[in-house]
Amino acid sequence: VEGRILHEAQGFQIDLGCDENHLALHFNPRFNDDTDGAVIVCNSKIDGSWGQEEREKHSPLQRGSTVKLTGDMFEVEMPNGHEIKFPNRHILDVITYVRIRGDLNNHFKECILIL
Repeated sequence: VEGRILHEAQGFQIDLGCDENHLALHFNPRFNDDTDGAVIVCNSKIDGSWGQEEREKHSPLQRGSTVKLTGDMFEVEMPNGHEIKFPNRHILDVITYVRIRGDLNNHFKECILIL
C-alpha cells in the first residue's frame, strides 16, 4: 500500500486483515492528536477487541510526503529513511481486507478492498 499524504491532512488510517474485526495492522498517523500532537498509532484487533496500542510520538511523517507499507513484519517506509516495524501479532497468514480512509491520496477518498 502506498500513497501521498495530502497537504492539508489531519490524519488517515490503513487497516490490513481478514475483516473489520480481525486486523493484523491498524496504521493511524494523526497530525493533531489531542494527547500527543503529531503521533503515529499502530494496533491490531482480533475478534473485535483491540490489542495494546503503540504510539510513535515523534512522527517523521510530513504532509505532502509518501508513505509505503511493505513486508511480513508490516514495515512502514517514511521520508528520510525513517521506518516503523509492527509485528503480525495474530499471525494472520492471508490479508484479504484492506481499508484506507482519510487524508491519503491513493486515488480513493475511502477504499475497502476484500480479496
